[in-house]
Amino acid sequence: MRILLILALTFAMSCKADETARAYGAGGKTWTLTEIDGQAFKAAATLRFPETGKIAGQGPCNGFAGTMTTPYPWFDAGPLQATRRACPALADEARFFTALEDMTLIEVLGDVMILKNEKGREMLFRAAD
Repeated sequence: MRILLILALTFAMSCKADETARAYGAGGKTWTLTEIDGQAFKAAATLRFPETGKIAGQGPCNGFAGTMTTPYPWFDAGPLQATRRACPALADEARFFTALEDMTLIEVLGDVMILKNEKGREMLFRAAD
């Protein structure tokens, strides 16, 4: 009986549910950035949640990846790893990455995703898929 109890507790602890934004509607979609702080973002930038605890995407010049393990509605892109290609849109890319790393909350409403922080900054994404 004692062994069954230990096995049951071990199994329950290993079946940890996904509490990240991926499980709350952000997963399985490619999100295209349309605005930063209420102003249109004209360069191409995307964000995805490819698997639990991971984020990835494409900035105007470079692909990126990072971890995101905070529970919904919190958002923490953590340090992002990006390729290092140069292109004419590097200023837009810097703006995108700086804003993304500054966001602390996420809200997913169907095909709209909003990232924001306590300073009043906001990023608006729309689902591309």
